[in-house]
Amino acid sequence: MNKQVKKRLIIVTLLIIIVAAVVLTYVGSGSSAKTITVAEAKSGSYVNQRIQVSGTVVDDSFVNKDSTLTFSIFDPSGDPKQTLPVVFEGPVSATFGNGIVAICTGKLDDQGILRASEMVTKCPSKYESAEGSVTAEYLLENSDRLVGQELKLAGYVKAGTLVAAGQSERFIIYSQGGEVPVAYDGALPDDVKDESSIIVTGVWADSGRFEATDIALKEVQ
Repeated sequence: MNKQVKKRLIIVTLLIIIVAAVVLTYVGSGSSAKTITVAEAKSGSYVNQRIQVSGTVVDDSFVNKDSTLTFSIFDPSGDPKQTLPVVFEGPVSATFGNGIVAICTGKLDDQGILRASEMVTKCPSKYESAEGSVTAEYLLENSDRLVGQELKLAGYVKAGTLVAAGQSERFIIYSQGGEVPVAYDGALPDDVKDESSIIVTGVWADSGRFEATDIALKEVQ
């Protein structure tokens, strides 16, 4: 290899290294986010900066329309009256609902709204015994006399029916040939998915829906 070719190779290699370093620096600065609290986000010191804020979803604060989810979060270890509005465009986990922990990453606009490009939800799994529960089939067969009563309903989440909170029906539970629509706006445990074996606590309404107040995975005995 002559000196001229060798010199060109060295120059090209250096240029590649420089370009790669610039690209990595740019990507890193664009994707990194400073983790702050709700109170810090409300201070006004982070406008137009990329931040990550964790908080509990305020009950009934969410609206999901045209693939845009708006809601508010608060810091359970801080002032519960201090809330941060969030706007998120993207797929919403079926576990999303009242009281769930939402980890939101995005930019804070000049109106104090967090425009999130990423959102992760967390709700620890909980388990409950099926003792004293009824099946969907039993509920339907005794529908009239069970209206208004608080019950434990045992069954499985029907595949393809599970959606995020904010809909009239959250999912359909089935067992022993019966199917019952369930209304619930609370947070679902992370492990609840299609065909999960669950225990739903709530009231059988005359509308033909089971109005749930709590949902847990069935305890394995």
